[in-house]
Amino acid sequence: MKRASTFFTEVERSAISQAVQEAEEKTSGEIVTVLATASGRYDRAEDLFGLTFALVVLILCWALFQDVRSVGGEWSTGQALALGLVPVLVIIFAGFSLGAAMSTWIPAFKLPFLTRKEIEAEVDRSAAGAFQRFRLRGTAAATGVLIYISLFERMVRVIGDDAIARKLDQAYWEQINALIIDGIRSGRAAEGLQQAIAQCGDLLAEYFPIEPGDVNELTNELRIID
Repeated sequence: MKRASTFFTEVERSAISQAVQEAEEKTSGEIVTVLATASGRYDRAEDLFGLTFALVVLILCWALFQDVRSVGGEWSTGQALALGLVPVLVIIFAGFSLGAAMSTWIPAFKLPFLTRKEIEAEVDRSAAGAFQRFRLRGTAAATGVLIYISLFERMVRVIGDDAIARKLDQAYWEQINALIIDGIRSGRAAEGLQQAIAQCGDLLAEYFPIEPGDVNELTNELRIID
C-alpha cells in the first residue's frame, strides 16, 4: 500500500490545488482536501494477527521437530519431549513479535481481524480530527468543507461546517464520494479528486455564492497525513 506522501506526484498535487482554487472562485466556502495513509493503528488487529502467526509457527515446529526422546542414556527408561516448555514459549513469543511487526509493515494482514464498524469508526474519528487540525472550524462564516480520503480503509468522508450542515446533509456528498472512489479504483485518483472538488464547488456556489471582498482563509494545497 502506498503512503499518502507518495500517492500523488508533484504535478498531480499542483493540479489538485488548482482545482480547489477554481472551485472557490465561485463560492464563499472553503474546501480543504486531506489524504491519509491510514485512519487508525488498529493495535488489537495487530495483536490478533501476531497471535495467529505464533500459533501457525508453533504448529509447524511441532509437526517438524517434535519427538519423544530417551533421557539418561541408551538403557534409560526416562523419556522427554524434544520441544519442551521453554522452546515452546520461545517460539510463541518470537512468532507473536514477528507477526505483530509484519502486520505493521504490511497493513493488509490486519484486515481479516477488523470489522466494518471498527474501520468506519476510526475513519470518522480521524476525519473529525482533521477537520479541527486544519482549522476548518475557524472560518468566518462557518462554510468550511473537508474532503478526507483514507487509503488503507479505502474510504472517503466529506464534512461541512455548521452553516453548510444546516443546508446540506450527507446525501449531497455521496456523489462526490463516488467520484473519488471510482477514480482511485480506475487508476485515475487525481482526476477523480479534481472532478469531486469541482462538483463540490458547484454545489457550494448554489447555496453559498461568492461574496464581495471574499478572502481565501485556508490554503489550497493537499494536506498529507502519513
